[in-house]
Amino acid sequence: MKILILSDVHGNLPSLEEVLKKEKSVDLIISLGDVVNYGPWSNECVDLLETTKNTVLLMGNHEESFLSGEYPGKNKVAKSFFNHCFPDFSRKKNIQKYVNKFTYLGSDFTHTINNRYIYPDSEINISNNFFIGHSHRIFVKNFNGYRLVNVGSVGQNRVNIDEINYAIWDTEKDVVELFKDYFPADQLINEMKIKNYPSICLNYIQSKRK
Repeated sequence: MKILILSDVHGNLPSLEEVLKKEKSVDLIISLGDVVNYGPWSNECVDLLETTKNTVLLMGNHEESFLSGEYPGKNKVAKSFFNHCFPDFSRKKNIQKYVNKFTYLGSDFTHTINNRYIYPDSEINISNNFFIGHSHRIFVKNFNGYRLVNVGSVGQNRVNIDEINYAIWDTEKDVVELFKDYFPADQLINEMKIKNYPSICLNYIQSKRK
């Protein structure tokens, strides 16, 4: 079986469509959360994943914020994105169905572990294999003999916004392949301009272009 594991779509519909089109032959798709916020297509991304066959949908911290109606952090950029995106969101009933954790073939799938941003140089104690997202960094590391895979971000790569990240796990071979695909963010940025995003948001996204 081949499983597509993706995370942090963040309302970037063109990037999500690109991944699903390229990897349409996989047997299962697991989304690790944060489908919503930042990008201008939160509703459409929720709809697309919900109507895609053989998909497991997990809760991220931005789904939690959209359900509560409040962004709890202090970051001005993140707050500006939330204040712009949340009023147009109309899929609360859909994301209420998202689950917090999924376990399959000895691996746990969650948005993150202990609410942490986990990076390649982070140290963490785990007692199982994990697939996570949240930090928008893609890598594989071993801790205590267990594999930790961060699948990065489909929709908002924070090193290069023109790059899509995700992973495919071949369960028969137990091989995880990481993908770093070039995909220009022009559609994303143009739509943000059309929808009158605050300059702090546009400047943030454009600052991530190499």
